[in-house]
Amino acid sequence: MPHDVILPALGMAQESGIIVTWHKQPGDAVAVGDLLFEVETDKATVEVEAQHDGILTGVTAKAGDEVPVGHVIARIAATADDADNDADAERAPPAPVDGELPDGREVIMPTLGMAQDSGLLIGWLVAPGAKVAADDPLFEVETDKSTMEVPAGIDGYLAAQLAEPGEDIPTGQVIAIISPEAPSAPVTRKAVAAPTPPKSAPDRAPEPAPPPPAAAQPNRSADPSGRILASPKARRLALEQGLDLARLSAAGVSQPFHAKDIETLRAMPSEPAETSATPPRASLHLTAEIANEGLTDFTAWARTTAEITDPNAVLASLAGGSLSAGARVIIGVEAFGATQVFAVTGSGLRATQRVEDATPALLLRDLRHSRVCTLRLGAEATPVLTLTAGAGSGVGLTLECAPDQMSPATALAFLTDFAGRLEHPLRALL
Repeated sequence: MPHDVILPALGMAQESGIIVTWHKQPGDAVAVGDLLFEVETDKATVEVEAQHDGILTGVTAKAGDEVPVGHVIARIAATADDADNDADAERAPPAPVDGELPDGREVIMPTLGMAQDSGLLIGWLVAPGAKVAADDPLFEVETDKSTMEVPAGIDGYLAAQLAEPGEDIPTGQVIAIISPEAPSAPVTRKAVAAPTPPKSAPDRAPEPAPPPPAAAQPNRSADPSGRILASPKARRLALEQGLDLARLSAAGVSQPFHAKDIETLRAMPSEPAETSATPPRASLHLTAEIANEGLTDFTAWARTTAEITDPNAVLASLAGGSLSAGARVIIGVEAFGATQVFAVTGSGLRATQRVEDATPALLLRDLRHSRVCTLRLGAEATPVLTLTAGAGSGVGLTLECAPDQMSPATALAFLTDFAGRLEHPLRALL
């Protein structure tokens, strides 16, 4: 199947680029990593590499042409026959989108990596019709390698949201419009579905099945601590489909794992059913106790002085600071049967924000108001830190996780640091 070559978005505010030169000509064989063409933006000239092996065909832009971001400028066919067929076919222009859209600057799904062809919209960070500044985070997108907040890129008002959270959007597709004036009726809708591709010709061979995993061999890129290295998208897909990433590591698949490795994992033969003699999955179980916690007084102070009314946000800030020093981390807080999810980006209370539809790196379960004082539940889908009531004004801490989620050394350091923060939160958060 031929692969489209689009003009990539090399900047948040970029709308087009000028083709400087082609380093490959129609009919030339190309391999992944070969220099394909050069494109000039208002800030730089960038060399763009081929992302697929095959034959270059269907070149529609020549040197000197100014091309909109996301526009298809060539194709890479798998074989010479496919290239000949593609050269004879005329590519129809994209169909116009039905419905009236407000005037303004279009915001596209950005290309955050040269091999990226789509992004999963995690959520909108600005309400429809709201005023935004150029540097304000507009939406959150997940790629195969990371989750990022994308800024608006221009001052104005969010006049249209053209995609919904959970949709996988091709790079270069318009997902929002920012207008200079406040809209009277902001537009919100799902992304426009791409046209259904035509059925393959009868004589075309079917797509090959994913190759079986190679025989187990030493994994040179594995984490020495035994932790599984995987992208956020790969972890989410494995969790949704009930797959164990440790099987990829055992099969010798190189880490870190990405979304494409999930296909390999899915193709693996099922493991034989465990017998009663099979030991349960190993898990780490660490406990600690604080004689006098300072969280209650600090939470009351934060409510009256700093106008921080959510005690769960305080807990998330403490846990996030212990788990990841300065880097963005997602913390879930479960209390009274409900779960809130927070993004922690620093050590201060103001660096903690409530988010939706994000997968926590750690779940903090607050059972201080229950009668439970000790527990051993085993490893869950994510590491779990449980708070229970201790003697007097004390608090008990229990950390449970699988070895592939957190190494013993990391778990010990995290629990020790969190206990210190819980005992003296003023030092940690201010």
